[in-house]
Amino acid sequence: MTEKLFYIDSHMKNFTARVEACIKDKEKYWVVLDRTAFFPEGGGQYADTGTLDGMEVLDVKEKDGKIFHLLKSPLVLGSSVKGEIRWKERFTKMQQHTGEHIVSGLIHGKFGYNNVGFHLGSEDCTMDFDGEITREELREIEWEANHAVVQNLEVVVSYPSKEELEVLAYRSKIEIAGQVRIVTIPGYDVCACCAPHVKKTGEIGVIKLTNVQRYKGGVRIRMLCGFRALEDYDKKEDYAKEISAELCAKESTIVEAVRHLKEEYAREKMRSADLERKWLAYRAKEIPQEEDAVCVFEEHLGGDALRMLMNLLLEQERICCVVFGGNDTDGYRYVMGSRSIDVRPLAKEMNGYFSGKGGGKPEMVQGTVLGKAEELQAWILEKARNIKP
Repeated sequence: MTEKLFYIDSHMKNFTARVEACIKDKEKYWVVLDRTAFFPEGGGQYADTGTLDGMEVLDVKEKDGKIFHLLKSPLVLGSSVKGEIRWKERFTKMQQHTGEHIVSGLIHGKFGYNNVGFHLGSEDCTMDFDGEITREELREIEWEANHAVVQNLEVVVSYPSKEELEVLAYRSKIEIAGQVRIVTIPGYDVCACCAPHVKKTGEIGVIKLTNVQRYKGGVRIRMLCGFRALEDYDKKEDYAKEISAELCAKESTIVEAVRHLKEEYAREKMRSADLERKWLAYRAKEIPQEEDAVCVFEEHLGGDALRMLMNLLLEQERICCVVFGGNDTDGYRYVMGSRSIDVRPLAKEMNGYFSGKGGGKPEMVQGTVLGKAEELQAWILEKARNIKP
């Protein structure tokens, strides 16, 4: 059994230990120590990182009470080694995990919902609950959670007996065999947990619940605590300043400025669409009406405009019409249509000849092709000679 120093002192950064086993695994080595401050992967939390005698610890896992440290090189059996935890990473994980206990305890107490999923990643922390929570309710939970922080409550760790556990009301997602470790935040949460925590809630810093979304019949909540919350605030503050500068508006009025810009954009979009429709009608009239089959190239037209121009040309009682948008270098999008023949065979043949693809209905096919405009036009007009309505 490995002595778990992270249970004795969650704030331990350095330690010494004796190498009890060194097992080769392909090109790496799993090292077992008589004691360790490295927390292994478990309970929704990834393993600690750091070094043993200066060598990077790549992973940490627990099996049958022994903790295994993955290294690139072996350590001498029976030798004494120095371990160092990457403290900044460990401390921010403890901030998130203790914050999660407070939030989960509050939600369980207020709504009766269970935490059915927890993931503490390298960037954020997510919690899944088996009931729905509104954004307004989430804001209330956030305020209550931060009240727990400012009270600087002691985070109590205990190991109740089997008899004590039978009468103790505590949260747990799984059945636990053997000794149960209980983490208590007085007045907020009592939960079975294997992870290291801060010693007092004041160490968590601010608790910020940044998002809630429906997930598997309940909700998933995203949370940032302490320094992660501060980093998130810094980024969003930078975004706000940049947007403020771009819009020439005070930071306090950027929402109103963006809303005004959005409305202005919508008006200009409608105006542009109206002008495009007028231009398309004018462009359609330019094409000689005596041609039964037409092939038109307009480099900057998009999908809707291509289709609109094709329909305008078909209104002039043409047998077949193909409108291309794009250029010789990047290729062409096309719309091919007719009101008297099935254009699918013609489009299929064109796609095969010009490395194209597409599909549609008898009266209209859309797709893309590669080739030069003059070659496409010559091919279409040649085929059009044989088209019969």
